[in-house]
Amino acid sequence: MRHPILVGVAGLGLLAASTLADAEEGKLRLFNWTDYMAPSIIEGFEAETGIEVVQNYYNSNAELLSKLTAGGDAQYDLVVPSDYFVPRLIDAGLIQPLTPEGETLTGRDNILEEFRTPSYDPEGRYTVPYQWGVTGVVYNTETFPDPEPSWSLLYDPEVNDAYPFALLKGDAQFTFGTLCAFQGAGFDCVGEAPWVKAAGGLIETRRRDNFVGFVDATAAIEQVASGVIHAGVAYNGDVAAKRAADPEIYGHLGFFVPEEGSQRWVDVMAVPAHAPNPQAARAFIEYLLRPEVAARLSNHNFYTTPNEAALPLVDPALREPPVMPAADTRQHLFFTPSVSGDQLQLLQQLWSEARSR
Repeated sequence: MRHPILVGVAGLGLLAASTLADAEEGKLRLFNWTDYMAPSIIEGFEAETGIEVVQNYYNSNAELLSKLTAGGDAQYDLVVPSDYFVPRLIDAGLIQPLTPEGETLTGRDNILEEFRTPSYDPEGRYTVPYQWGVTGVVYNTETFPDPEPSWSLLYDPEVNDAYPFALLKGDAQFTFGTLCAFQGAGFDCVGEAPWVKAAGGLIETRRRDNFVGFVDATAAIEQVASGVIHAGVAYNGDVAAKRAADPEIYGHLGFFVPEEGSQRWVDVMAVPAHAPNPQAARAFIEYLLRPEVAARLSNHNFYTTPNEAALPLVDPALREPPVMPAADTRQHLFFTPSVSGDQLQLLQQLWSEARSR
C-alpha cells in the first residue's frame, strides 16, 4: 500500500537533493595557498560564467595532503599542490586526470615547453602549472648587513649564535634538502645516509637557544619585519611583493638563494579525485590559461608565470631578481625529487624523530 504522506516526504527529499545538486553545479571550491589568487580574477570568472568561487586556504603541502586524505578530495574542486607532491597525490588516488583520454584543455599550448611534460607528471595528464618561484632565506639587513648567501645563516652557530631564527613549517623533504645542501650532499639529496645526517643536523638546530621554531613562509616575512626573528625561510615573490607594497615596513628585508643550493618549485593546478564539480574546475583552469589572465595572476602574486604567451604582459619588476632569478642563481636551483613507497616512509619517520628529540 502506498502512503501519500510518505510519498510526499520522499518527493521532498528528491527535490531537496536535486536543488542541492543544482547549487553544487553553480560553485567552484578552490583550495589554495593563502593570498595566492588575484580577487579581480575571481570576479572576472564569476561574471563571465555565473559560477561562484568559494575559497579555502592552507599554508603547506603537508596540510593540503592531510586535508585531502581526510575526505577533502570530495569537498574541493581545485587544489594547488607543489610539483614534488603530485606523485604522492596520484599514487594515493587523490587527484583525477584533467580531461578524458584524447582531449586537451583550451590554452594549454600557451605553456612554456619546459613545463609541458615535467618529471612529476610526465604526460601532463593530472596538472597544469600555476606559478613558479624559488625558496631562500629572508633576513634583517640591519642585523646582517652583508651575509654570505649560505644556509649557514640558519644552521651554523658560529655565523649566528644569538639572533632568533626559524625554519619552514610542515615540509620534511624541503628542510632535509636544505640541511643536505649545507652538509655538502646537495639540496636534491635522496636516501638513508644523507637523510639520517640531515635529521641529526635538525636535532642539533632545534637545541640551539636562538631557534624559535617552525613557521610558514608568510609568517617568517612578518616576523623578520617586526623583529621577532632575524632570519627565516621564505619565497622570493612574497618578499618582493611586501617590499614593493610597503618599503617603510619591509624595506630592511633581504633575500638570497643559498649558494649550496635551494628549491626551484612549480605550483600546479589539479582536480581532486571526487571533486563535486570538476567541470567548473576545468573551466577555471582554461580561464587562467588565457595570457591576459595569467599575467594578471603573476602581477598580483609577484611570481613568475609558466605561460609563455603571458610573459610580455607581466610587470617589468617580474623580469628581474629576486622574482626572475639571475643566470648565476639558477645554477644553484633544483627541483625537489619526488619520493614514494619505502623512501617516503623513511623520510616521514626520520622527520618525526627529528621533530620530537
